[in-house]
Amino acid sequence: MPPLYLADRQLVADASSLLHVFGAFAADEAALRADRSRSVGNVIHFCRWRQIERLVRVLATDQPLGTLH
Repeated sequence: MPPLYLADRQLVADASSLLHVFGAFAADEAALRADRSRSVGNVIHFCRWRQIERLVRVLATDQPLGTLH
């Protein structure tokens, strides 16, 4: 997995909120919100929701990420 970029701490709060409300479907909800933003031409929110989608997928996995020492 490529490195995860977090623009601000609000992304973590939004990802956590989506996980709380949507559970296993939180990443799908973030992807839908990104698609809606793209369809109305809002590139900034599109990128933001894609970052949240990636973060939700990372938070939802039990697998270790990166190198283990």
